[in-house]
Amino acid sequence: MEKRRYPDPKRFESLVELLDDAAERYPAERPSLSLRTDEGITLAWSSHEVRRRARRAAWRLRAMGLVSGDRLLTWSPSTPMLPAVYWGAMMAGAVVVPLDLRMAPAVLRRIADEAGAKWLAIGTGHDAPDPVAGGLDRLSRVTIDELVAEPADGQGFPADWESQLDSWSRPGRSDVVEVVYTSGTTGNPKGVQLTHGTFLSTLEVALVIMPPRHHRLVSLLPLSHLFEQAIVLYYGTMIGVEVVYVRSRTPRTILSAMRELRATSLVVPTQFLQLIWSALTREVDRRGKRARFDRLRRVARHLPFWLRRLLFRPFLAQFGGQLSVVATSAAYLPPELQRDWEDLGIRIVQGYGSTEAGLAASNTERDHPAGAVGRTIAPVRVKLASSDSEILVAGPTVSPGYWKDPGATAAAFDEDGWYHTGDVGRFDEHGRLILTGRKKNIIVLPSGLNVFPEDIESLLADHGLDQTVVLETAPGRIEAIVMPPGTMPRLAPDRGGQVERSVDEEERVRAEIERIVRAANGELAVHQRVDAWRMWPEPDFPRTHLLKVKRGPIHEWARAEVPLAVLDP
Repeated sequence: MEKRRYPDPKRFESLVELLDDAAERYPAERPSLSLRTDEGITLAWSSHEVRRRARRAAWRLRAMGLVSGDRLLTWSPSTPMLPAVYWGAMMAGAVVVPLDLRMAPAVLRRIADEAGAKWLAIGTGHDAPDPVAGGLDRLSRVTIDELVAEPADGQGFPADWESQLDSWSRPGRSDVVEVVYTSGTTGNPKGVQLTHGTFLSTLEVALVIMPPRHHRLVSLLPLSHLFEQAIVLYYGTMIGVEVVYVRSRTPRTILSAMRELRATSLVVPTQFLQLIWSALTREVDRRGKRARFDRLRRVARHLPFWLRRLLFRPFLAQFGGQLSVVATSAAYLPPELQRDWEDLGIRIVQGYGSTEAGLAASNTERDHPAGAVGRTIAPVRVKLASSDSEILVAGPTVSPGYWKDPGATAAAFDEDGWYHTGDVGRFDEHGRLILTGRKKNIIVLPSGLNVFPEDIESLLADHGLDQTVVLETAPGRIEAIVMPPGTMPRLAPDRGGQVERSVDEEERVRAEIERIVRAANGELAVHQRVDAWRMWPEPDFPRTHLLKVKRGPIHEWARAEVPLAVLDP
């Protein structure tokens, strides 16, 4: 069988050229992007069809009055039609500003004002957002369905429209593709400018992390996020990945979609790994096979990956039987959780990056130790600041700056081209990057010693308390805001109130939390130990669309609540 050749992203001048290449490279009948609803696969487009629809969207955007450089807001659940609109905007010269479904109305309005957008391309269906509730009803609106639809009797499309479109100026590497507003854990997201060059350079890194082959995956991240766009959409399109979007985020729906697709790969934030693992182990318990499952895991840890997969073939069947690699980022990955998955023969490839920097460092399928986020991969450069070990990133994957915010740009990007991430880290003896914490979260004690909350949160997670936020609530006083052991982050914004438990259940939960905090304190240095803890009263912490915890609202709540002091051993 002839070995398939894959393109080199260095030879593309834009993401439009990447799509053109894929449309010619892969068969017109081969699905590239599909949509699965409760009725099954309802839409399946090849790269050829995505390009055809994108060209129609480009023509319509120009007909709506958008010219080169104009901003187009997009707000929609994931569907193959949304990437077609992205590429259509590129062809028309418009700059996409993707909005996340979890953003608050005040944030949405501010983004719309800052971007100076006049048009909103919005999704449809029962899970589509409401522009009135979001405060965006003053904008002119068009659905993404309308933008990519087949015209009725060619209406609005002259006979020579395609030749006219081909005569338009083509984008280049320095042209801005989109402005992505950061997740906003502080409530103040900034617009990160991303060019064709930043995306294409990120694809060079992706070639090393997940080598090209016939990947099949279910998309679980929002299309408004860089990780999903760069790795799943653009890299996936380049190498011919089959991607299925799902309209439900319940574990049952996700696992069902993976089985149907016989998924080989996943690209998810760390919290999704916890959710899916929890669903898997619940099913193991339901079938009464926990003892056998744990016994096989103890044996598997001493075997090569291919043999582990044979050993767990009945369990892997829940994912379709073909899942072999998971790429993850966005939050701390507990070593035990990584070992859990790798016991089954599924490699966990952890990376580190940001919207501003792209993929700064990553493990690979061949080198994926627990506790590290990997080595720097060319053309990216990473170094640590000499003063405080802040992680600095430079290279063509780095954003040119924030949209219309020279002050924020100057504060984050220095004159030598280094982006100051705000993260603190170190390199191990093998040159792998180890994350330590966030500069803005560092607790400086009255004694002058520094405490990284992330270190304490990670240790609590290792002991079984996965969802915690560690804060300094008074000078030198370290407290933990906790969720009960086994609590998983919610995939959709919570609409519930406080959690109600029986008296016996409440006592049991509090006793278990107390045991975990005391055990963790026994391993922490004296100045790191948790002085008190308190239970978060709602079903989940406030989160961004990547399930990162928003610390600000939790800190405000903690100022008024009375903590529970940790008992001495």
